[in-house]
Amino acid sequence: MAKCLVIVESPTKSKTITKFLGKDFTALSSMGHVVDLPKSEMGVDIENGFKPRYVVIAKRRKILSELKNGAKGKSEIYLAMDPDREGEAIAFHLKRRLEDISPNIYRVKFHEITERAVKEAFKKPHELDMNMVNAQQARRILDRVLGYSLSPLLWKKVGSGLSAGRVQSVALRLIVERERKIKAFTAQEYWELEATLRKDDLKQFKAKLVFVDGKKPEMKTSEEVEGLKNGLKSEKFTVKKIKETKKKRQPSAPYTTSKLQQDAFNKLRFSASRTMKIAQELYEGLELGEKEAAGLITYMRTDSVNISKDAQATARDYIINKFGKKYYPQVPHKYKSKKSAQEAHEAVRPTLPLREPSNVKKHLSSNQFKLYELIWNRFISSQMEVALNLTTSVDIEAGNCIFRTVDTKVLFDGFMILYKQEEKKEGSSLPHLTLNEILHLIGLESSQHFTSPPPRYSDASLVKALEEKGIGRPSTYAPIIWTIIMRNYVRREKGYLHPTELGTVVIQLLVKHFPKILDAKFTAYLEEELDEVEEGKMNWVKVLQDFYAPFKIAHEKAVKDMANLKKKDIPTDQICELCGKPMVIKWGRRGKFLSCSQFPKCKFSKSITTGIKCPQQDCEGELVERRSRKGAFYGCTKFPKCRYITNTLPEDGKAGDKPEEKIID
Repeated sequence: MAKCLVIVESPTKSKTITKFLGKDFTALSSMGHVVDLPKSEMGVDIENGFKPRYVVIAKRRKILSELKNGAKGKSEIYLAMDPDREGEAIAFHLKRRLEDISPNIYRVKFHEITERAVKEAFKKPHELDMNMVNAQQARRILDRVLGYSLSPLLWKKVGSGLSAGRVQSVALRLIVERERKIKAFTAQEYWELEATLRKDDLKQFKAKLVFVDGKKPEMKTSEEVEGLKNGLKSEKFTVKKIKETKKKRQPSAPYTTSKLQQDAFNKLRFSASRTMKIAQELYEGLELGEKEAAGLITYMRTDSVNISKDAQATARDYIINKFGKKYYPQVPHKYKSKKSAQEAHEAVRPTLPLREPSNVKKHLSSNQFKLYELIWNRFISSQMEVALNLTTSVDIEAGNCIFRTVDTKVLFDGFMILYKQEEKKEGSSLPHLTLNEILHLIGLESSQHFTSPPPRYSDASLVKALEEKGIGRPSTYAPIIWTIIMRNYVRREKGYLHPTELGTVVIQLLVKHFPKILDAKFTAYLEEELDEVEEGKMNWVKVLQDFYAPFKIAHEKAVKDMANLKKKDIPTDQICELCGKPMVIKWGRRGKFLSCSQFPKCKFSKSITTGIKCPQQDCEGELVERRSRKGAFYGCTKFPKCRYITNTLPEDGKAGDKPEEKIID
């Protein structure tokens, strides 16, 4: 019988760890938090120093019983939750529930689930870090107080089931304000001009117009550009300046959580939540053969770019053996984490650099392989020598105009040898040119362009904006996006985040009555204070007191002054199908909907259709917005008879010809 009990968050993690520790250990899973604030009430005594009332989560009662039974008779209990605030809080609450059974309860932490790392951690068990527990507790109470104050206000003024949050609402504000800029944007026409030139009988090359009379060209009409072209046809094209520059291309630092989410979206089209789900699988451990199981990456919630000395040494040996000494720098690169980063953590990296993606591909799903390859390449390249390019810039004069052509030749590929899609160029695309040389004009080609509005946020660009503004932390980026989509505040269309009418209305109300809470700088300031709590520099109760005093005043005023949209029914010409009375437009937690004007006498209601006919052959229905656990989509009003669905409505107002389009998360 096993002498020791190890408790982790997930069954996968427990299964992997058990293989490393031997017969004296057994592992059980808590399935995440077992204890939390009560679901049906605030659970915080604000007047008594924000004292929380914790309860066992209803769905976890059976699990807690199993953990208690598993702890009986064990000489030692180890709490091996993830090495972050959330993991520390889970461990804290479990210890309180188990210390009557055993006094020997210890905390162990590891940033990778490999045999070496796990065994090393169990040699150095330690006490709980109460500063981390208090930082998590402060965040939880802060968000609970805010949510349980603002959400009922929105239920009363807009519709039941709505929610607001300290971080999610600020993220939504960014999306709504970006949409306003897009709608207010007016495109400006401009033209560009390119010359095709040739030296004697050598190959042709192109040069772009960069200056007219010493200034950047501003050609806003086709007439302007045609006049310039006609004048240039009689001019000599003379080489006036040649500049050669050797440029070093530095490898990027290994991944932090936010950078991983950004690259996974940009390169793999993974949403933030999908990225973190797959990364969790890679971290917790996978079967790599009949006798081997291990976590393939280090802990994936981190804002640090630190790398352990062991990992750095292993990467060095791999690079030298695989590519040669010239591909490893004489002095290893040093990367700087941002100010608020947890320096005790490491970057997201492969646990064993020698484990090439191709060697484990057969054990991974397609998406697991893609993400592992992304992480592996980024880490190995971060340890490799810089690439060296030769950039040649040539200015060509023609009358009062300067044309420029730029060519890049790879002198040494360095870390870029890992990235097959960016193959090194074989030689220059330019012929050898000399100063004052006359070139032959082959043709002038003009092209029309229009200035573009700022792009809508994607998962990647929103995570980048949140990180840059100091909003949220590595563990919160994906949940933020998931929450605002599930609340129907935002719709993801073709990978980009569009605010719904409901989301826009909610933000307008919140910004008007709670400008400080919805301010990105204030939210970032609170995050910094929570970091100081974790560092033991600030008392967690004081953070809550400083926040709550002004918030209470603003909340009391909003209760009186906020516009009540629930009472503003909008008349329509539609008739209730049950009682024949007029229908009106009301607000609810899913946005606007049609309701009988005689409510609550008559409770008939229906969704507002898009006005777009269902494209299914012989179907007379219209497309209407619906929702699933993955977010919003459009379906036919004739469901279940017609099962047409689509993620997006076409811009021309006509539905596509596909009978069913896949809904992506």
